Amino acid sequence: MRTEPTWRIPVGILGLLAALLVYAVLVAVFLPPLIGGWPSLLQGVVYLALGLVWLLPLRRFLIWMETGRWG
Repeated sequence: MRTEPTWRIPVGILGLLAALLVYAVLVAVFLPPLIGGWPSLLQGVVYLALGLVWLLPLRRFLIWMETGRWG
């Protein structure tokens, strides 16, 4: 158990926010021209899936923030 603060937590939070911002901007800029003509329900499914995809690497990232290891 960690007893002292570590630099990885604030750096990790800022890195996570920056990565999410970049991901959101990329999705918002490049996706609408590709799926703009699709039915709304299908667009909703695509945006829902992309809204959940960023969670996939989150577990390893949070482990790194807490322990300093990636696994």
